[in-house]
Amino acid sequence: MPEHRVVIAGAGPNGLLLARELALAGVHPVVLDRLPGPGVEPKANGLVGQVVRQLDMRGLYEVLTAAAGPPEPVEQWMFSGLQVPLSGLADNPMYTLMITQPDLVRVLGEQVAALGVTVRWNHEVTGVTDEPDGVRITVATPDGPDTLTAEYLVGADGGRSVVRKIAGIPFPGHTSGTVSRLAHVHIPDELRTTDGGMDVPGYGRVAFGHTRLDRGGLVFADMGHGNPLLGVIEFDESDPDSAGEPMTLAELDRSVRRVLGVEVPFGPPRGDGPHALRRIAGQNTRQVTDYRSGRLLLLGDAAHVHSAMGGPGLNLGLADAMNLGWKLAATVRGQAPAGLLDTYHTERHPVGRRVMMQSLSQTALFSPGPEIGALRELLAELLTLPAVARHMAGLLAGSDVRYDVGDDHPLSGRLVPDLVLDDGRRIAELLHPGRPVLVGAHVPDADAVQVVRARIVDGPDAVLIRPDGYVAWASDDPAHAGLDAALARWVGEKTPVLVTRR
Repeated sequence: MPEHRVVIAGAGPNGLLLARELALAGVHPVVLDRLPGPGVEPKANGLVGQVVRQLDMRGLYEVLTAAAGPPEPVEQWMFSGLQVPLSGLADNPMYTLMITQPDLVRVLGEQVAALGVTVRWNHEVTGVTDEPDGVRITVATPDGPDTLTAEYLVGADGGRSVVRKIAGIPFPGHTSGTVSRLAHVHIPDELRTTDGGMDVPGYGRVAFGHTRLDRGGLVFADMGHGNPLLGVIEFDESDPDSAGEPMTLAELDRSVRRVLGVEVPFGPPRGDGPHALRRIAGQNTRQVTDYRSGRLLLLGDAAHVHSAMGGPGLNLGLADAMNLGWKLAATVRGQAPAGLLDTYHTERHPVGRRVMMQSLSQTALFSPGPEIGALRELLAELLTLPAVARHMAGLLAGSDVRYDVGDDHPLSGRLVPDLVLDDGRRIAELLHPGRPVLVGAHVPDADAVQVVRARIVDGPDAVLIRPDGYVAWASDDPAHAGLDAALARWVGEKTPVLVTRR
């Protein structure tokens, strides 16, 4: 028998959230990471979309924000630097949670430690071989090579995933001919505007976010940490002296001058940092052909990489973890219905493909040329139409893909709305333990799920919710037709015990 049920390669946000999901379900994984400790490099600056509500369903939204109430949708978002107006949109799915990636890693690390999960730093996976009942994992450690055995290995080890390469899973896609430079900088106070932008001498106002120009694009974002991010996207690299050399602020200055046409007075960031300072030569947009290969599974950037424009990265990867955690836990406990683990790929691959599409679209719309300028002008007009804004919100939030759960109720296959029970509880609160929940005034007993007998205000008569918050079955009919099939398909429950209705 393998010594571990699950080993996770990668202690970033995605690997740690997966570890937490598994631990909630009674499976304590071992997490390995090649770094000496939690990463401090500033990368993502927040979460957007459906995953914000999923974190609320685990009680993590309150932990991460100290907010007393549920998340609220934002009134606008952006697509390739164009504003998408969302104010007044019914069932607006676009939520945000502004937190730096190092802070998110710190909080998730504390969470998994409290649940008894071990993270082994300075441990890098170097090889994997199949065993009759699991996998044998070779690991480089400070004390020399080590070997672990596990029933399953999950690669959450980033875009250069060793696990993916060892598994030989194809990673097709496209590399855009762009060069991006990004750094934390100090901007003089007199240039800053009250709405988060800046006034550049000789040019004028630069708005918060992405600004598309004839010679490339400018990024300016003050996230409230003292040093704003200043970045440039160029589509025609014309600074060959920087090739192969470490990124410098002087290089960023040259890039800003080429794109904006004038100098932006900036200096080195204030304080101890850590501060961002990086160059990305060639933006990869790639997705694996399979999220699972036998006992190896891929998660987050190990499964998909794309442009950061619009902020979909952590939304996609953390939602992968929410989808995989309960399915993998049920599988190793021997309680999963047939084929449950295979639905990780069939459900998440189409979502990743949608992100690839919209990410490439945003990059294309940011490129120079009068034709692109005219196209952006047209799209800006279309985005003022409520139907177009609604469609775009679903695309950017990741809510426009409906899982095939075998039930045709309008809610089935979608993330459960923020419904309230007649006793005042929110359905999101019922999902904190990470168990499937069956809710309704007269639902039957079911051993494998948490049964909550209460009326749903302005909702269906009854609903079966998976641990990841997605509706597996819902009914407006007190007869509850199809419930037994849904329980069998998603939790392995046999025909539930009927309860006499009052």
